Amino acid sequence: MPHVLVLNASYEPLGVVSMRRALVLVLNHKAISLEDSAVTLHSATSAVTAPSVVRLTRFVRVPFCGPVPLTRRALFARDHGRCVYCGAAATSVDHVIPRSRGGQHRWDNVVAACRRCNHLKADRHLTELGWRMKRPPAPPSGLAWRIIGTGIKDPRWRPYLEPYGGTDQFRDFEHYDHTDHPPTTPVQLGRAHLHGEPEPLTA
Repeated sequence: MPHVLVLNASYEPLGVVSMRRALVLVLNHKAISLEDSAVTLHSATSAVTAPSVVRLTRFVRVPFCGPVPLTRRALFARDHGRCVYCGAAATSVDHVIPRSRGGQHRWDNVVAACRRCNHLKADRHLTELGWRMKRPPAPPSGLAWRIIGTGIKDPRWRPYLEPYGGTDQFRDFEHYDHTDHPPTTPVQLGRAHLHGEPEPLTA
């Protein structure tokens, strides 16, 4: 089932929840729907259009989350799912400075790569191969990466996320189809985020 983008009362992105959870927030007047989805939920007596984007009616303070976690999904989002060396579809993770030669596993030394380039590069430096990257790798920044880093996408979210960073990544939203790319486990908003609300329901 599709997921729903949750915004703070100030419109800052907080995370994603299940469609059922978002509908409970709206029906309990804890949030308002800003964008509808293409899904209609039916009960015994009525039908309700499920939201795609909701905004909380009360501002919640979110603890500082620190840097974006370095995960394979977030890395592929940063590099648009393409090999940074040749532009082919990325299938693996590569350390620019190989770990066997002192390279660290961190954002400024890790890139998405295709299997061929990863195999050819092996444990060598780029200078040894005469290779170049269009831009050096760097940590992603901006509140939008709370969402982008999960790999969950919906084109309706773009105008709400774009002001908060990761602008280049939003071209990947334009041709997204939920049926082709099943969503991953959402970032849940817990009790502290929702001022005593119950934990999110599962879809």
